[in-house]
Amino acid sequence: MRLQLYSRISARQWRVYSGLSFPRHGCPPTRSFSASARAQAIKPFLLADIGEGIRECEIIQWFVEPEARVEEWDKLCEVQSDKASVEITSRFAGVIKKLHYDAGDMAKVGKPLVDIDIQGEIKEEDLEALTESGTGEESQAQVEKTPQKPATESKSAPDVAPPVQIASPPKGKHASLATPAVRHLTKELDVKIEDVNGTGRDGRVLKEDVYKFAKERDSAPKPRSSTQPLSSPTSSSGPQTETIAQLSNTQHQMFKTMTKSLTIPHFLYADEIDFSGISELRARLNRGLVKFPVNEVSKLSFLPFIIKAVSMCLDRYPSLNAKVDVDPNSSKPVLVMRSQHNIGVAMDTPNGLIVPVIKNVSSLNIISIAAEINRLQSLAQAGKLSSQDLSGGTITVSNIGSIGGTYVSPVIVEKEVAILGIGKTRTIPAFDAAGQVVQKQVCNFSWSADHRVIDGATMARAAEVVRGFVEDPDSMVIHLR
Repeated sequence: MRLQLYSRISARQWRVYSGLSFPRHGCPPTRSFSASARAQAIKPFLLADIGEGIRECEIIQWFVEPEARVEEWDKLCEVQSDKASVEITSRFAGVIKKLHYDAGDMAKVGKPLVDIDIQGEIKEEDLEALTESGTGEESQAQVEKTPQKPATESKSAPDVAPPVQIASPPKGKHASLATPAVRHLTKELDVKIEDVNGTGRDGRVLKEDVYKFAKERDSAPKPRSSTQPLSSPTSSSGPQTETIAQLSNTQHQMFKTMTKSLTIPHFLYADEIDFSGISELRARLNRGLVKFPVNEVSKLSFLPFIIKAVSMCLDRYPSLNAKVDVDPNSSKPVLVMRSQHNIGVAMDTPNGLIVPVIKNVSSLNIISIAAEINRLQSLAQAGKLSSQDLSGGTITVSNIGSIGGTYVSPVIVEKEVAILGIGKTRTIPAFDAAGQVVQKQVCNFSWSADHRVIDGATMARAAEVVRGFVEDPDSMVIHLR
């Protein structure tokens, strides 16, 4: 009885359920966990633009070698541009497959630097960050199960041409992995590291190898031939001889920059500035700084005061802080006004003239400017200035008087419209207000302005503002922020 009742209830429920009309969307696809194969792509890592229009860099040293594992932000190599030394880091984790340059080669911006085997899940936009469209081709894109073809090719390579390896064994195979101390030693001894037979691990060059090579080179007899290194002719008799000397990286950049500057019509304005007041103020401040240095500054020069005076002048004459450009819509020349006063300071270094930039001078006081000058000077002497330190200048100050010279005709650099050249400070006899002969310290300021956009009157008025602040430095206190 119970069984029949249960059967009737079940049949009745089925008829009710089957009479209902449900929308048929289909069953959603079942989702299950599956282990996806790890993508493995060998992509060329391009040398990115490091600014200032630099198109090539010299490879100073490599921090990696083929088949080396790198993680994200690991250092790949150090490159030296025309003015700065920069360390290139990896944006991805993977394995280095190929180095496109040796140490000492010139690498082109936008060209492959290394081939990196990117391992793990990779976003498409990250892959596109490695290579621009149309630049470089993918060497391999496959799953991890099929990396055998490159290994086979590498094994067959020595069988193709073994006599070549025997005839000319590689010298300095891993010279690019030499320590900085070894590379510094090669520069001191004037040794090309690629010529040294390394006895270290995997052929790395050690200090002992460099000393041995230099000793053998210096002790060997030097035959007289026409293929000796070029040097300045010293013969006092005989016909005139000419030799060719290649430009250094810094000279090459200076050549390009100054060639562009020739297109700018220069307007020169010079005046004599009385340094008596600023000399007294500087002496008082230095007496205090010797006892209690501030920001590691124990002595002030005239340059921080002059740079601050130039920045205050730019508040009144912002056109001197601008740059000339072309409007993309109308194709007409325009002035691009810039809010920050990023003042470049010309510095003489062992590698030549460079112009690091003090950023946002309007927000700095005299001590902060002096500290920044010291920092940039130390980096410049060591050749360690970054591209950030050398870029973004809006106006330049050249203190050529620290070396010598009373008058100077400074040359405007591209993307600026004015430059100040400072002559040497000298003591001259002069008349005071009572007509008495007194000693006076003077210095000549020479301005150059882009006469296409800066007229003579504007330059003269701006120069008078700077003159007022320098001759009466106490007045600068009123305008300090």
